[in-house]
Amino acid sequence: MILSSPWLVALMSVAGGTVLGYFLRQIIAQYRKNSLEVEVKSILLDAKNQSVKTVEDAKNRAEEILDKSKQETKERESQLRKLEEKVLEKDEALEKRRAVFEQDVESLKKKVEEVRKIREEAENLDKRKQEELQKIANLSEDEAKKELLDAVEKKFETDILARIQKVELFGQDKLEQKARDILASVIQRIASSTASEVTTTAVNIPSDDIKGKIIGKEGRNIRALERAAGVEIIVDDTPGSVVISSFDPVRRQVARIALENLILDGRIQPAKIEEMVEKAKNDVEKMIKDAGEKASFEVGIFDIDPRLLMLLGRLKFRTSYGQNVLQHSIEMTHVAGMLASELGGDVAIAKKGALLHDIGKAVDHEIQGTHVEIGRRILQKFNVDQKVIIAMQSHHEEYPYETLESIIVQTADAISASRPGARRDSIENYIKRLEDLERIALSFDTVEKSYAIQAGREIRVFVTPERISDLEMKTLARDIANRIEQELKYPGEIKVQVIRENRVVEYAR
Repeated sequence: MILSSPWLVALMSVAGGTVLGYFLRQIIAQYRKNSLEVEVKSILLDAKNQSVKTVEDAKNRAEEILDKSKQETKERESQLRKLEEKVLEKDEALEKRRAVFEQDVESLKKKVEEVRKIREEAENLDKRKQEELQKIANLSEDEAKKELLDAVEKKFETDILARIQKVELFGQDKLEQKARDILASVIQRIASSTASEVTTTAVNIPSDDIKGKIIGKEGRNIRALERAAGVEIIVDDTPGSVVISSFDPVRRQVARIALENLILDGRIQPAKIEEMVEKAKNDVEKMIKDAGEKASFEVGIFDIDPRLLMLLGRLKFRTSYGQNVLQHSIEMTHVAGMLASELGGDVAIAKKGALLHDIGKAVDHEIQGTHVEIGRRILQKFNVDQKVIIAMQSHHEEYPYETLESIIVQTADAISASRPGARRDSIENYIKRLEDLERIALSFDTVEKSYAIQAGREIRVFVTPERISDLEMKTLARDIANRIEQELKYPGEIKVQVIRENRVVEYAR
């Protein structure tokens, strides 16, 4: 079928467009290809030019480095030549000095030989003279010397004796004056309190109504506090205060802290009292530790075992004839250090020996023996320097003075103890009597605790209830009273009170 004219025209147009599009696409592709080739050639040309430039720059840089290295090499060669010249000059100088030294050595050898020959000739001459003198006098050298000395001594005997006496008197006076000057200087340089310790402590209370709570119903609170702390509580008409009495400063301190805490808490009853006393004991232990560390820091001794510091701190609550033992030891340490410095002794050993001289008093109520012997054993146990032990052990003359430091410690002890008002014998005797009372009571097996109260007029003895019956308590009280009568001397009478208490505890769950 023959197509109509419009369709034919359209078909031819499509065919012509297709052919034309093909040729156009071929032309565009050829153009792009030519363009890419030009671009690649341009990039290659630029890369070639850049590489040529880089090579030229590298050559120039290499030439500069080579020139610089050649210049440095020349400079170093010049320096080396100069150093070689200096070394050669020094070698020449050393050679000259060695030659001179060898000449000097040879000269000295010749002189030594000459001196030896001269000495031998002099010895031979002296020997010949002695032999000739012995032949003439028929005396040996020793005999002649003795006769000569005897003759001189006999002739000038009076004059020599007078001179010796004069020297002795003058030297003795001078030494005594020097000793007095040193002691006076040391005493003036140390100043400390000389107030004696007392045996009571006053506790302030906010109102007198508190006194009734402290006493409790039928006195049960005050008895519980006295038993737990081991003190005597005095509640009298004195306004605003309660007095705690005990010869043991540690007990007084525990009771004071416990009572103050009870007053602040407001709940004063036996169970709370025991709780507060235990807490107060822990607080006092901390105070003891702090006191030992503070004393060590104050005197400048820092190499003491912490366990020894605890024992040292306990001396804060110990007195000797009314004088606080820790304060006495600190004062002694300062005095001993100054004396050692003046006399040329070992300051560190003297100070440490003085600080620890009474360490045995911290436990002398628990261990048998004198406080000096106990202190020696304690220091040996903690491996303290033997020089320190030797220095402290002679302060009561129980051991001989072996070193200068031991004399210094004893002198410092005497200086500190003899200060006016530092000590009082009456207080020490009173405290010793109370300690003896408690010691006698504690010597019985069934006794758990004992407390001397009422200024030594009464002793309260707490027994273990499982080990003793009510009937046996009477016998025990009589035995303790008999021992006190036999071993102690005291005015008036002492009340022995034996207490046996049973407690039964159960919990409801």
